Amino acid sequence: MTREIYVVEHKYRPDAQQSAAAMSAELTRQGFHVRRSGPLGEAEIVVVLGGDGTILAATELTRGTEVPIVGINYGHVGFLAEVEPEGLPRVVEQITARQWTLDRRMTMDIDVTLADGSRSRTWTLNEAALDKAGMPMIEVSLGVDGRGVSSFSCDSVLMATPTGSTAYSFSAGGPVVWPDVEAMLLIPVAAHALFTRPLVVGPQSELEIVIDTDGARLVCDGRRELPVAAGSLITARKSDHPVYLARLNDTPFSGRLVKKFDLPVRGWRDRRRR
Repeated sequence: MTREIYVVEHKYRPDAQQSAAAMSAELTRQGFHVRRSGPLGEAEIVVVLGGDGTILAATELTRGTEVPIVGINYGHVGFLAEVEPEGLPRVVEQITARQWTLDRRMTMDIDVTLADGSRSRTWTLNEAALDKAGMPMIEVSLGVDGRGVSSFSCDSVLMATPTGSTAYSFSAGGPVVWPDVEAMLLIPVAAHALFTRPLVVGPQSELEIVIDTDGARLVCDGRRELPVAAGSLITARKSDHPVYLARLNDTPFSGRLVKKFDLPVRGWRDRRRR
């Protein structure tokens, strides 16, 4: 049976588009059927040429399946990406030889119940961001597992996954959480209160936000927006539908963290080598 590969590229990066076309031609030459639009079909892996935003877009194709995504970084930090563009030929070789491992990433289900009782639902791999959308501030009350925790005015509140802990959450002062830890983060941004520390809760907990002002917006992964208004209840729970990333090497997360953020490790000594 012909093997299928799905290729997604950044819509506005000519270099990513050219590389996607060249890679697709090479895979086709090797006998693969390459999809570049439409449904996922029988694709065994999705190759994304772009930044984290393009990878997040591709997760809308694969979530709910075990089809992994491998990212080639044509963005900036590209934290979700596996290799830089110069590694493209090696990616083709490893795909051909089925040389990858699966990295399971937790997602969250996000529910909004408006004051009139109507409900809407979506999901997120990185974070759900409730922000003021042009308002001076928003008034919120935070809860965990049905119990109130704090109330205050703020610029934004984030509900993030471990994958999202190195994205918006990180910029807002949240902790870095290793991706194999199943947890959810609640991060106030620029809050006017004494207790505004980020919270990290377990996978069986439920995060809750009640918004007391109009004019806010709730955006998941920078892509999916749900309507909110004064009196809305927003909840986040661990989802039963993860996203899978394909790993082509065994570099631990600590190594990826240092490389992507260019962290100073001068003076570090690996005791195992002594």
